[in-house]
Amino acid sequence: MRALPRLAIAALLVAIPAAAVTVTVAAHAADDPTPITVLTSDFEDGTVQGWSGRSAETVAHSTAQAHGGTGSLLVSGRTAAWQGPSLDVLGTFEKGTAYTISVWVRMASGSDNARLSVERRAGGVAAYDQVVGNTAVTSGSWVNLTGRYTLASDVEFLRVYVETSSTTGSLHIDDVTASYVPALPIQTGIPSVKDVVTEFPVGAAITGAEIVTEHGQLLNKHFDSVTPGNALKWDATEPSENNFTYAQADPLMAYAKANNLAVRGHTLVWHNQTPSWVFTGADGQPMTATAEDKELLLARLENHIRNVAAHYGTDIGVWDVVNEVIDESQSDGNRRSSWYNVTGLDYIRTAFRVAREVAPHAKLCINDYNTNVAAKRDHLFNLVSTLKAEGVPIDCVGHQMHINVNWPTIADTESMLTKFIPLNIDQQITEMDVSIYTSNSENFTTPPADRLLKQAYVYRDMFALFRKYPAEITSVTLWGLADDNTWLDTFPVTRKDAPLLFDTRLQAKQAYWGVVDPSKIETSPSPSSPSASVSTSVSPSVSVSPSASVSPSTGTSACAVTYRITGSWPGGFQGEVKVGNTGTTALTGWNLNWQFTGGQKITQLWGGSPVQTGAAVTVTNASWNGNLPAGGSTTFGFLGSWTGTNPVPAAFTVNGTACAVL
Repeated sequence: MRALPRLAIAALLVAIPAAAVTVTVAAHAADDPTPITVLTSDFEDGTVQGWSGRSAETVAHSTAQAHGGTGSLLVSGRTAAWQGPSLDVLGTFEKGTAYTISVWVRMASGSDNARLSVERRAGGVAAYDQVVGNTAVTSGSWVNLTGRYTLASDVEFLRVYVETSSTTGSLHIDDVTASYVPALPIQTGIPSVKDVVTEFPVGAAITGAEIVTEHGQLLNKHFDSVTPGNALKWDATEPSENNFTYAQADPLMAYAKANNLAVRGHTLVWHNQTPSWVFTGADGQPMTATAEDKELLLARLENHIRNVAAHYGTDIGVWDVVNEVIDESQSDGNRRSSWYNVTGLDYIRTAFRVAREVAPHAKLCINDYNTNVAAKRDHLFNLVSTLKAEGVPIDCVGHQMHINVNWPTIADTESMLTKFIPLNIDQQITEMDVSIYTSNSENFTTPPADRLLKQAYVYRDMFALFRKYPAEITSVTLWGLADDNTWLDTFPVTRKDAPLLFDTRLQAKQAYWGVVDPSKIETSPSPSSPSASVSTSVSPSVSVSPSASVSPSTGTSACAVTYRITGSWPGGFQGEVKVGNTGTTALTGWNLNWQFTGGQKITQLWGGSPVQTGAAVTVTNASWNGNLPAGGSTTFGFLGSWTGTNPVPAAFTVNGTACAVL
């Protein structure tokens, strides 16, 4: 997985005001009639109401702070960041029900990032499910963490808890609730995606939540295959050396077999979600590029693949053998992961060689994100070409396709596909989702109708493109089943996204009709506008400069441009440009031109097609946003590199006409 959708590697950090801030990862407001509350902790009776610490910390009623009323729960004496308030919900939560859990958090002093999670145990083995990721919390205001959680299997231990990411300061919680909305039956009278799209199998990434109750019914109706999203990764299957466990994956595999669903194995080698012991040498120190460390690391890699791939044998027909090995910012295109730094490319060679020996029946893939970006695509092509020429058994290239409603273009995506045709290997769309967000500063309380309409068109056009290449594309997998469980709710910032074909109550969206029958897409969107909620970063270590723009120019013009820097980090930044037609005649296509004066380079752009020659930049409209009526506007975003300074361009032209700069 994962793959950064890569609107930005860094997220926009927003200062928290003195008033309470709500950071919500909740269901679509319109989808949630009459929730039923099963848990309330308001701490107004002078007791801890069943809450306890996770270790030796002190949990006590407090009147020093209160979100509502006069009392809260104070947790003090913490000696580790994972310690915090915990509540037993084993007799409260029912398997297969999606609960919305809400808790208000406030530091007693200082600041940190807080998380809301669930610990569950089955057969004495503990597992941890994150409900809300790192969210900035201070002593100056209450912050609300809200997320959805579905218990997918039988357990003997189940507790909700709050922890922090780094410090051990005291914290308060208050007004905790858990509720659910009674499930809707799935729509059985609509076409199944797998019956309409017959050129290749269509799959979904799953967790345990997708194989129970109505979720399992939806999965079986519409999809041919599944990908365990996290259950086959190294941290889940070999948490300590030679300690192999398949507690997370086995239930998913059993479900797939019982329901005749093919399985894509994800993933044998990745630089993330790999335990630190893997890269620790025999001397207890981090590995370096010595012969001894290289030999040990490759031996661990071989042992891991021989065990995991052999455990499932022919039940897994496709493996993502290596994941995200390309970094287009490097001159040679190779990601400087611990794998590469210790072994060079030998870890890739070893992984494919061993996978072929253990799983000779399986298609073996190299998987990466942003392969529709020319630089990344070309580096991946060159790597695969080189390795195949050496005899490395790479059978397919996986294109993740974490995209959004404005990016990428169909032309760029088709170039991605046609680039690899000469290699005569399979191509698979492995992790597709379409975010409704086009920048990290946006946060919608309800998905706007116009974004959902754009999303439907993106799904329509992308699937139409994929279906043009049935000889090359051998499967398409969506990175999730429905909007109630998507990784984009916590990445790149904490906010509710809606990137899939079915909504939070498992009902078909316009995106579904974009795939199944585009003639049924509704065409009356309302304009989108960000909510007043604050978006907070999941990468607090990244420094971000304030949004930058130039002063308004004087005079009149037929166009107006707003250029903003929405995020910045060492060596890179994210920008957003709004192009407005202030004339009286509609534009049927546009080219925006400007000059970078600080040596900046565009590395990725969505909502248009860029060409940069030296300092000169030209951005041409995408197919869907070229028509600008009088008074109309459109916005595109981009990632760029910079060194030294990052000045804002002083002037812009549209179709050769100078524009007002706002």
